[in-house]
Amino acid sequence: MTAPGDALLLWLARLFALGPLLVLLTLVFVLAVAGRSQAADCGGQDLIDLWRRTAPERLARIEAEAADVPNAQGTFWRVEKPGVAPSYLLGTMHVSDPRVLAMPKGAAEAFTRAGTVIVESDEIADDRKAAASLMSRPDLTMLTDGKTINDYLDEDQREKLKTGLAARGLSLDLVARMRPWMLASFVALPPCELQRKAAGDTFLDKQLADRALKEGKHLKGLETLAEQVEAMNSLPVEFHLSALLETLAMGDQVQDVMRTTTGLYLAGSIGMILPMMEAAGAEGGGEKGVSADFEKRIILDRNRVMATRAAPALDQGGVFMAVGALHLPGEAGVIALLREKGFRISPAN
Repeated sequence: MTAPGDALLLWLARLFALGPLLVLLTLVFVLAVAGRSQAADCGGQDLIDLWRRTAPERLARIEAEAADVPNAQGTFWRVEKPGVAPSYLLGTMHVSDPRVLAMPKGAAEAFTRAGTVIVESDEIADDRKAAASLMSRPDLTMLTDGKTINDYLDEDQREKLKTGLAARGLSLDLVARMRPWMLASFVALPPCELQRKAAGDTFLDKQLADRALKEGKHLKGLETLAEQVEAMNSLPVEFHLSALLETLAMGDQVQDVMRTTTGLYLAGSIGMILPMMEAAGAEGGGEKGVSADFEKRIILDRNRVMATRAAPALDQGGVFMAVGALHLPGEAGVIALLREKGFRISPAN
């Protein structure tokens, strides 16, 4: 199977895996340039609907691949262990779309009952403190080896990047020392997300963290933001630059991917998201070696960390746990790993 292009791999990270971090770090760009956005509607076309009409064989392959993935249908799960109150596990999408913020049926009530709330990183509850913590480690967000992005580009690539960033209100000269994945995550934001964030709307994980503190619940993070950044930085700079250039070249296709991904998430069809992106990126190629490294570092390794660190709280019961939805399915997903630890997990709705 063709691996998704670098740009689409970064989409996975931003929307489901490292979303809270990327939202936090790109907020400064959003506030600076969101006034240039005019479209409140995300727009785009649903690729699943398109392929149903024009490429049914492609859609059938996507559906067949998704059907082979364990725990791939559903975003809201009940976690049980004898002798304690049930806990709940919600797979999130790190966007400010009101339909995502509404959560699946029963999730709001489960959150209200919970005494402990678990999110990927509890540092997202304080934007300024988290940003200050990250900025105290320039190596996490900046190229600190004396090089700039320009040193990794040929003349043609440099001109494309300069033009693409300028169209989004950014000067390459001003951001040339930033790590390329920060810029790539920003340019992947469609205008509707820029507008919502500029208006003060926030993403689901942060809303849950803020509510937990406001309501006196115990808030627990599974990772530090520094750990999340180090996972992203473990991938080659060249990969992130390729993703950045691919994202700029995608143009309006960004809106198609966003609309399709959101539709699959709302339908609970989590297992179809990666195959859909592989199909969308098929013409662009993609390198399987990089794809495998991405999956290991950004998803699989962190799945094990999440399951291990969440287990003690889940042992006590009464937990509402929310992590990126792509961490849930698969033989090495959080659901399977928690089952190995003795928890009974079933769809909650």
